[in-house]
Amino acid sequence: MPTAEATQEKTGLGNYFVANYPPFSFWKPDFLPQAQQALDNPPKPGTPLGLYLHIPFCRKRCKFCYFRVYTDKNARDVENYLEALVKEVDLYSRRPIVGDRPLHFVYFGGGTPSYLSANQLRGLVERLKAAIPWDGAEEVTFECEPGTLQQHKVDAMKDLGVTRLSLGIENFNDQILEANGRAHLSEEIYRAYGWIQDAGFDQVNIDLIAGMVGETWDNWRDCIRKTVELNPNSVTIYQMELPFNTTFSKELNLVGQDEPSSAVADWPTKRAWVNYAFDELGKNGYHVSSAYTLVKGPKRCRFVYRDSLWHGADMFGTGVASFGHVNGFHAQNVDAWERYLALLDQGELPLGRALPVQPRHMMIRELILQLKTGVVEVDYFRVKFGVDVLKEFAGSFRKLAEEEFLTLTDGVVEMSRKGLLQVDRLLPEFFEVQHRGTRYT
Repeated sequence: MPTAEATQEKTGLGNYFVANYPPFSFWKPDFLPQAQQALDNPPKPGTPLGLYLHIPFCRKRCKFCYFRVYTDKNARDVENYLEALVKEVDLYSRRPIVGDRPLHFVYFGGGTPSYLSANQLRGLVERLKAAIPWDGAEEVTFECEPGTLQQHKVDAMKDLGVTRLSLGIENFNDQILEANGRAHLSEEIYRAYGWIQDAGFDQVNIDLIAGMVGETWDNWRDCIRKTVELNPNSVTIYQMELPFNTTFSKELNLVGQDEPSSAVADWPTKRAWVNYAFDELGKNGYHVSSAYTLVKGPKRCRFVYRDSLWHGADMFGTGVASFGHVNGFHAQNVDAWERYLALLDQGELPLGRALPVQPRHMMIRELILQLKTGVVEVDYFRVKFGVDVLKEFAGSFRKLAEEEFLTLTDGVVEMSRKGLLQVDRLLPEFFEVQHRGTRYT
């Protein structure tokens, strides 16, 4: 019989990645009236404002995907959705919470934003900018799937002001890509990457996933070698997890089972793969920017979207099932296509659930998210929240320091490489008691 600790190190069913606090399972429809009221209050001075746009269309559904995406929508469906998305942004633009704030960042996520045609992209951006201009935004990010790109579409993205293009490569091995339900193959990666390089984006990021079904040490080394050859400005590496509502969680018979999966590499192996990637990329001029990202030229290569959110920025989360945070409230849109379109057709924001975030929860949220960068400045929390986090969480910091996950020196918390590679597993140490041991989503 395996020990409890050994079992926990296997990849079981459920979310591992911590993206927010308090956990999503505490967000409720009952809080929606208060969230609506928060939109009619002026913004807190000095708080940046961002816009997330969820484009939920895909050629195929990846077997590990747990996002709200659609593979069965026709051209009219797509147009109807884009029209609704513009309506939603326009509704937000009229609320007092915007104030006189310009958009600090814009993020097109998915799904697959690059699923849209060049003409659709041009029309969408034109209509969105008419509602909330973003010519002065510090960053405009666009996620792409290699097989959806053509040269004219890449050029359109550049013309439309995309500053960071993020290419979802995930793996370079065709058999692994097919086994995990990815729509693209390696040939499409290299074809698309040539167009991207020719277009001259300010920043090109590529995504990889450590631990996809079928991964091996030999193949992972090959993936990192090929990544180095591509020489992107930044690399993002996620460790494979098995959330509840994925194809894999059903195919691997995990739903309702206590036993973890043996089809996906265990956590120590995935950490070893990421550690290898960090070492090899480090030898080639990359610097660790977070638990998942490496960049070339940290001063030039920034992640405005990430760093703004992890330091308390407001963000309108638009699109079906999208998440946002505004004026002390977390909120998520309804997650059903028909309901989303119907509410906007009635001139209503399509909010589905919300949660008021108390100042202490905001402090914990920023603390755990900033720990993902590997460095926490204690003075930041003292100035912003009036809290000495080293005293407030003395026991937790001491415990993690004793286990060599972090060090404490001169008012700075620094995650060790050991801690950074498994930071999401450690973050619940800082959760309030009522938020521990519950379903995250």
